[in-house]
Parts: sequence; C-alpha cells; structure tokens
Amino acid sequence: MINIDLKGKVAIVTGAGRGMGRAMAIGLAKAGAKVTITAAREKNELNAVVEEISLMAGRDAVHSMIADVTDESACLRVRDATLDRLGGLHVLVNNAARGHKYIHDANPGVAMDFWTADTTAWKMIIDTNINGPFLMAKAVTPHLLAQKWGRIINIGVTPSSMQKKRNSPYGVSKAALESETLIWAQELAGTGVTCNSLSPGGATLTGMVYGKDRERAGLNDPEIMALPIVWLASELSSWCNGQRIIAKDFDTTVDPDDAARKSIAAPALTPPAGARATIR
Repeated sequence: MINIDLKGKVAIVTGAGRGMGRAMAIGLAKAGAKVTITAAREKNELNAVVEEISLMAGRDAVHSMIADVTDESACLRVRDATLDRLGGLHVLVNNAARGHKYIHDANPGVAMDFWTADTTAWKMIIDTNINGPFLMAKAVTPHLLAQKWGRIINIGVTPSSMQKKRNSPYGVSKAALESETLIWAQELAGTGVTCNSLSPGGATLTGMVYGKDRERAGLNDPEIMALPIVWLASELSSWCNGQRIIAKDFDTTVDPDDAARKSIAAPALTPPAGARATIR
C-alpha cells in the first residue's frame, strides 16, 4: 500500500460533499493534509464530511464553506478563509461540476440533442464546469506562485465522454477543462506550481449518475480517486505537469512514481510541440 505524508500541506477541494470530492477530501486528510471543503448549497453533506474528517484527524484539520465557484467573490473568500483558518494553502482540487442531469430535468422526456437543450441549464453547466475552475485557480495561483510551490488538479473525464452523442454541454465543458489544464501547465512551467488533470477513467457512482444508470454494473467506486490525488498533492509529483492521470490505472501496490507513470494517459487534446512535461 502506498504511504504518502502530506503533513504541513493545506488543500481546497470544491464539490466535496459527496462522491469523488468527498473521497478525495478524506484521502487528503488521511495523508495528513488540512482541508477546506466546499459545496454550492449542500450544507448537510458538507457537515457529514466534516464529521468524518474530524473523527479521523481532529476538528482543526477541516474547514467547510458554502461557496458557488461561479461567484468570484466566493472563490476569494474560500482562499482567504483557508489561509486564515488552516494556516496555509498548497493544493487546489477543482472538482465541483454539474452534469447533464440538469439538462434532462429542465426538459424531461426529450432526447438530449443540443438543439433541444434548455438554455438556462446549458449556461449553468458551462459556467460551473469551465468558469468555476478558472475563478478558483485565479484566486489561489498568486499565493502559490509567491511561495514557489503548489498543485492545481482539475478533475476530468475520458475522451469518449467529451465526444459522446447527447453528452453536451457536459462533454463540451470537460473538453474545455482539459484545454485549461494544458494551457495553465505551460504558463506555470518552472514556477514550482504544477497543473494536471485526474480522471476516474470511466463512469463513476456519483451524483452525476442518475435514474436506472445508478444500477449499472461496472461503475467505478469514487474511492479510486483518493490515492492518486494524494500523490498529485505531494512533493513526489514535482516532475508531473500538464499530464492526464487515470485513477483506475493507479496501482496502489507499487512505488508511487511507478504507479503514476503507468497511469498517465495520452492527452485528450494534442498539446503544442514541446508543451508536455518531460517525464524523467
């Protein structure tokens, strides 16, 4: 089993009330990090995660906030509260997202072709999934640059999900997030701050999966995100920038660097020549 010590590190995990966000927040706390967890409105879910982390690591190890990542002032409040309450900031996990359930619920019974999509729901998903990570990253990056160390981790999906029929605007938004990851990684190169994406590697049992799909066999367990997020948040990942890690391929029984190298996937988008980090 991989054992990585994150004592002294402080992370923000957005969308942390359930599913992958919850699993990653708990994983980071188990490794010794302090964690700010956020959600747009699910206070009861956040409270449950706070209790889990408090029992394991103490109440001082976790801070929770209701914060909408599409609101720049809320993102700044999350940054400032994290620095004030937890004494530092080193890692941002951009996990908060909205799925095509919102398109379905806005227009039930109608096939989710792009031309039938509810415009308000479309804009909400795009705003959350593209602008949200940007606003959070914009808020924290000056601090990370000033301390010459930091990790920005964007939670992605498989290339097939970005291209699948009737999966817009969710697929559209996640393709844009992959582009953000590649561009930001280039701009951060050499600063001590890295930007990578982490994907579960297929459909995962979260709030994104609804209706009869929740009964489908073969769904990933959100817990597969815990160890790769800990590795990405650690000193060990300093060589990794602009990469796409697949959580289900992260072998927990081998050396963490070997596990990481084996779980790196081809980019969902083809980066410019020379843009990808050299893997030593």
